[in-house]
Amino acid sequence: MKEPDWPTEAWQRAVVDRHRRFATACLVGAGLIYFATQFVEQPGFWVLLLRSGAEAGLIGGIADWFAVTALFRRPMGLPIPHTAILPRNKARLGEGLGRFVARNFLAPEVVESRMRESEPALRLAVWLQDEVNARLVADRCLALAPDVLKAFDDAEVRGFYAETFQGQVQRLDLLPLVERVLRIVVDGGHHQKLFDRSVRIAQQMLLQNRETVYRRVEERSSWWIPRRFDRRLAEAIIQGVEEWLGEIAADDHPARWELDRAAVELIDRLPASQRLRGRLDALRDEMLASAELRQVLESAWQDLRGGLLQEVESEDGTLRQALAASMQQFGATLEADPAARQRLDERLIRLLREIVLPFRDRIGHFIAAVVSDWDGETLADRLEIAVGRDLQFIRINGTLVGALVGIALFLLTQALF
Repeated sequence: MKEPDWPTEAWQRAVVDRHRRFATACLVGAGLIYFATQFVEQPGFWVLLLRSGAEAGLIGGIADWFAVTALFRRPMGLPIPHTAILPRNKARLGEGLGRFVARNFLAPEVVESRMRESEPALRLAVWLQDEVNARLVADRCLALAPDVLKAFDDAEVRGFYAETFQGQVQRLDLLPLVERVLRIVVDGGHHQKLFDRSVRIAQQMLLQNRETVYRRVEERSSWWIPRRFDRRLAEAIIQGVEEWLGEIAADDHPARWELDRAAVELIDRLPASQRLRGRLDALRDEMLASAELRQVLESAWQDLRGGLLQEVESEDGTLRQALAASMQQFGATLEADPAARQRLDERLIRLLREIVLPFRDRIGHFIAAVVSDWDGETLADRLEIAVGRDLQFIRINGTLVGALVGIALFLLTQALF
C-alpha cells in the first residue's frame, strides 16, 4: 500500500541535463581531435588512425544530435522539414497514447489478472493494522464531519421536523404496530410476568396498609358492635384477600388461563377496531402538535450536535480513537479470514469491471484531449525530461560507435590498399 517513489521533475531535468552535457562533451571532443590532427604536417599511421576515428565520431555525433533534437524542436531554429516531430503531431500522438493505454493497460483480462496477483484485500488488511494508517483513515473519515454538522442550523432542524418527520409520522397507522407489540408480549409470556408483578405489588400494598383496613372497617361499622369484632372482621378480610392472592399467583390457576384467552381475543379484535384506531390517531396527532415534543427534539439535536462536534474536533477524542481501533481490528480480522479476503477481492474486481473498464475508451479520449491541449513546447519539454536520458545515450553511442567504425574502416583500407 506504500505509494511509489516517483522521481520529481527537478530530479529528472537534472539527470537529462547531465547526460546532455556529457553527450555534447563527447561530440566536442571528437571535433577537437579531428581539427587538431589537421595541423600535423606529416601525419603518421597513428595520427591518421586517430583522425579517421574522430572524423567518423564527429559525423555520427552530429547526425544523432540532429535526430534527437528533431524529435522535440527544430535544430538551431531552422525550418527543416520533418523536424519538431512531436509538437507538430501532438494530436495524433495523444490519440495514439490514449488508444494504447485503453487497449493495452485497461484491457479487462490485464486489469483483472493484475488485481488478482496483487491481492488488494491482503494488502489492505496489512496496511490497516498499522496504527498510523488506521489513524489516518479515521482522520480522513472525520475531516468533513464538523462542516457537515455545522451546516444544519436550528431553523433547518425545525423545517425537517415540520416537512419530513411530522408528515411521515402522521401517515403512520399505529394500530398494526400496537397489534404487533401485543403479540410479541403475549407470545413471549411477558403478560404473565406482568401479572405476577401485579400480584406481588398487591400483596405488598395489603401488608403495608393493614391499619388502614382496620380503620376503614371500624368507620363503617355500627356503633353498637364492639371494636374487637370490627378488628376480627378486618383481619378476616385481609387474610381472605391474602389467601386469594396466593392462589392466583400459582402457575396453574384458572385466572392465568383466562388472562391468556382475553389477551388473544383482544389482539384478534384489534385490526377491526376502528374506534381504537381513531383514538390512536388522535393521540398521535396531539403529540406531534405539542410544543413540548418540538422542544425535546430541538434540545436533543443541540445536545447531539454539540457532543458530536466535540468528539470529531478533538485530536484524542473517543470517537476518533474508537474508529482507528476499529480499522485496526478490521485489518486483523480480514488478514485472518482468507474467505473474506477472497470475497473482497472479487467485489473489487467486479467493481472495477463494472465501473472503470466500460469507460476505458473515454479514458483514452481523455488522455488524448489532455495531450492535445498542451502547447507544443510543454509537450516537448515533458516528453524530453521523461525519456531524454536514454536519448542522450543515443548521442553518446553515435559518437563512440562512429569513432570505432571510422577506426575500423581506416584499418581495413590500410590492410587492403
